[in-house]
Amino acid sequence: MLPGGHHWSGRIRRGTVLQFKACAAAANLSALFFNAEEKLERYNMPDTLKAQHTAFLTAGHVCYSDMGRVMCSVIRDDSGWIDTLCGVTDARQIQAQYGSKTFGDARNDMYRNGRDGFLVEMEKWGLGHQDLVANINLFSKVSADEQGALVWASQHSKAGDIIELRFEMETLLILSSAPHVLNPATDYQPADISITAYKARPLAADDLCLNSCAQNQRGFANNARYFGEASFDQNGGQSSH
Repeated sequence: MLPGGHHWSGRIRRGTVLQFKACAAAANLSALFFNAEEKLERYNMPDTLKAQHTAFLTAGHVCYSDMGRVMCSVIRDDSGWIDTLCGVTDARQIQAQYGSKTFGDARNDMYRNGRDGFLVEMEKWGLGHQDLVANINLFSKVSADEQGALVWASQHSKAGDIIELRFEMETLLILSSAPHVLNPATDYQPADISITAYKARPLAADDLCLNSCAQNQRGFANNARYFGEASFDQNGGQSSH
């Protein structure tokens, strides 16, 4: 269980599925991804969106690294929309919007922000400010108003919604469950997130994420070359590398 507002990091093995479950409505879970074997390779938001012709992620989409490889695949998304654009809160925003509760004031009930949560976890793995890149926000939906400004969507995630990510390489995962940057609430009550891990089935020729677009087939082929394995061709057969 990741309590609302807290942060966590860990090395996720290739072939693992993480199931994230929102324990309350309007949940948010911010995530960063790094190649655990070579942390200079990390999630790349522009390539992820450009390759799949989308501005948000949902089931069938994948997250690309800056080396053109698939880091993880979204195999289930009850919320229907994973924000890719808005980033995370910082200390200034949390204090202005919710007030201030420090560790000295409230111990583990202190008010935390997404940026500092990321940095605390990244420091444990030899990463720092220079490694902060665009993140994804699970369970969070944003839309654009008539002037083009991003706004908090009227339809939020529900308690019990599940998102599942299948990890396609050894991944250093950084998480923060602090409130979404566009959440208009004035009470600091971020939702808890339940996390369950299980072993993924082997990638199959009819896999939703593999076949959602031609670029994803190329991305998985890049993974196969990286690991020295066979990949699926466009006809569903396998070719060796």
